[in-house]
Amino acid sequence: MADNVQQLLKERLAEGVKTLFGVDLQDIIVETPPQAELGDLAFTVAFDLARKARKAPIKIAEDLAPVLRETEGVEHVDIAGAGYLNVFLERSPYLEAYCRGSDIHGTPKSGKVIVEHTNINPNKAAHIGHLRNAALGDTFVRVLRFCRETVEVQNYIDDTGVQVADVVVGFLELEKKGLKEVRALAEQDRFDYYCWDLYARVTEYFAADPARAARRETTLKAIEAGTQPEAAMGREIAARIANRHLQTMERISVRYDLMPWEGDILRLHFWDHAFALLKDKRAVRLSENGKNAGCWVMDLPEETDGGASEEKVIVRSNGTVTYVGKDIAYQLWKLGQLDLDFGYHRFYTYPKGETVWSTTSEPSEPGAPHFGNGTKVYNVIDTRQSYLQKIVQYGVSLIGSEETQGRSRHFSYEMVALTPTTCRELGFEVSEEEAKKPYVEVSGRKGLGVKADDLIDVLEEKALGEVAERNPKLSEEEQTALAQTIARGALRYFMIKFTKNKVIAFDFSEALAFEGDTGPYLQYAMVRANKIIHKMGLETELGPLSLPTELMDGKGWEELPKEEAHELWSLAFASTALPQVAEQVTHAEEPALLARFAFQLAQKFNAFYHRYPILRETDTTKKAVRLFVVQIFRRQMAAALKLLGVEVPARM
Repeated sequence: MADNVQQLLKERLAEGVKTLFGVDLQDIIVETPPQAELGDLAFTVAFDLARKARKAPIKIAEDLAPVLRETEGVEHVDIAGAGYLNVFLERSPYLEAYCRGSDIHGTPKSGKVIVEHTNINPNKAAHIGHLRNAALGDTFVRVLRFCRETVEVQNYIDDTGVQVADVVVGFLELEKKGLKEVRALAEQDRFDYYCWDLYARVTEYFAADPARAARRETTLKAIEAGTQPEAAMGREIAARIANRHLQTMERISVRYDLMPWEGDILRLHFWDHAFALLKDKRAVRLSENGKNAGCWVMDLPEETDGGASEEKVIVRSNGTVTYVGKDIAYQLWKLGQLDLDFGYHRFYTYPKGETVWSTTSEPSEPGAPHFGNGTKVYNVIDTRQSYLQKIVQYGVSLIGSEETQGRSRHFSYEMVALTPTTCRELGFEVSEEEAKKPYVEVSGRKGLGVKADDLIDVLEEKALGEVAERNPKLSEEEQTALAQTIARGALRYFMIKFTKNKVIAFDFSEALAFEGDTGPYLQYAMVRANKIIHKMGLETELGPLSLPTELMDGKGWEELPKEEAHELWSLAFASTALPQVAEQVTHAEEPALLARFAFQLAQKFNAFYHRYPILRETDTTKKAVRLFVVQIFRRQMAAALKLLGVEVPARM
C-alpha cells in the first residue's frame, strides 16, 4: 500500500541522512511527480539538507540515491533537476501487495477520540451553517475510524441557555400557552419551524422595551434552578427540537452516539465540582468592583485574551453560570478529569436500529455504554467562537495540566453564505449592491435565515428535475430516491471541498453540476466504473482482488504501449494512496484534502474511461490490465466516497 511504501522509504532516507551526514531529519517530504514517466514518488530531502550538510543538493542526492535503490520494491531511482530523488516502484509486486492487504484493516489504535459537533441550540430549526458543521465533523469522524481510531461522537445540547429561555418567554408571555399546549404543538410536524418564528418575535419583543430583559433573566435562572413552570417547559421544548435536529441531520447521513445535556451538568453538580477546583487552584476570583462586580471572573493571560478584556466572567452576579463555565466542566468530564459521571438512557433510534444515547441525572438504563474519558477531544465549533474556546482550554489547563490542554482541540471552520442567485431561488430579496458581491452573508436579523431542511428540500427538488430529464422511464418513486441520493452527495461534498478557513458561498447550480469539482461528478465516475463491471458479468460487490495472470511476472506492462502503461499504472497507483491521504486529513485536521483526492482521482478515471475502452478490446493483455485498474479504482473510490458521506447511486 502507498502509505507503507512511503513510510519505509522515509525511514531508509532518515537512516541514510543520519549515517552519511550526522543529521536527524524529523520530517521528510514526499511528493507525487506530475507525470508517471517522471517517477512514482519524489523526495526533496537533498534541498532540505543542503544548508546543514554544507553541500550542493545534487551531490547530496547522488549520495542518497543508493540508499533508495537498495530498498525492497524499488525498481530504480533517478536524480532530476538540481537534486530531486525520483523513485520508480516495481509495479506488479506493488499491486500484488495491495491485493494481499486490500481487506486488512489493522489493529485498532489505543485510547478513544471524542468528536463533538453540530451542537445546535435547541430553540429552533437547524440552519445552513449547522450543515457545514455536521458535514465536517461527520467526515472527520469517518476518517478517524478509517485510520483505526475508536471514536465517540457527541452532540452537546445547551438546554439551559439564553436561547431556550427566550422561547419559553415567548410561549408564556406572547402566546400565553402552558406546558400542555406546548406539548400539543410539539406533536405537529416541524415544531422547530414554529419555534423559529416565535424566537424572531421574542427578539423583537425584547428590543421594543429594554426593561423586558429582566423577564429573560428570571426565566434563565428558573431553568437552571429547575423552578416550574419555566424549567419543565424548557426541557420539553429542547427535547422535541433536539429530536427534530437528529432527523434533519439524518437526511445528510450524519449520526451521533451521545447527546450530553447542559442541564444534566448542572443537576449532577459537575459545574459545582469544577468551580471548586477552579477556586482551589485560584483560577477564578470574586470581582468586587467595576462592571463585573459580584461576578466570579477568570484573569486571562495576554495570549488568550486577544486584547478583548483582562478578565472573563465565569459566574454572573445573579448566580447563573456562563457558557464558558459550563463548557469547562464538560471538557473536564470528556477528558476524564472529573470524578463524576452521567446516567444514560436511550433518546432516539435510527431507521436501522442504532441508538442515540442521552445523558440523564437519573441512574443509567441497563446496557448503557460507557461514555467520556477521551484521550483526545475535537470540538467542531465555528471560528467566531475561537476566543471563547481559548478561554475554555485555558481554564481546563489551570485545573489539569498543559498535557490536558493539548488533548482538547478546537476544530474551527468559517461560515456559510449564499450566492445572490441562490438567495433569489430561496425567495429572498437581494439589493443591487448585494447582487454585485460574490456572496450574501446569512443573517437572521436581515431576514436571511436559511433553514437546513428548506435548503435540502430545494436541492432535492432541483436534483429531481435533472433525474427526470435524464431517466424518464424510471418510476416516480425511483426518480425521487435517486434525486435524494444525488442531492445528499452534492451537499455533503460542497460543504467539505473548501478548506475550513474559507467562507462558503453556497450555490445550487454549482453544487448539482455533473461536471467539475462536485459530488455528482464523483458519483458519475463510480457509476461508470460499476457499469463496466456489470457489463463484464463480474461480481459487483467489492470483494478481495487478485493480480491478473497477465501481470504476474511483470511482463504485462511491457506488452502495453508505453503511454498506456504509464496512464494505467498512474491511475492504479494514485487510487491506492487513500490511506496516506486519510492520515494527512487527521494530522492537518482538514477534510478538504480528502475531497481534493477524490476529485483528482475521478478526473484520472474519466480520462482513462474515454481513452481506453474495455468491452470491445480484443487484446487480452490490454483488456485484463484495464479491467484490473477499474477494479482498483472502484474499491478505493468507493472507500473515499464513504468517508465523504457521499452515496453511490445505481445510475445518473
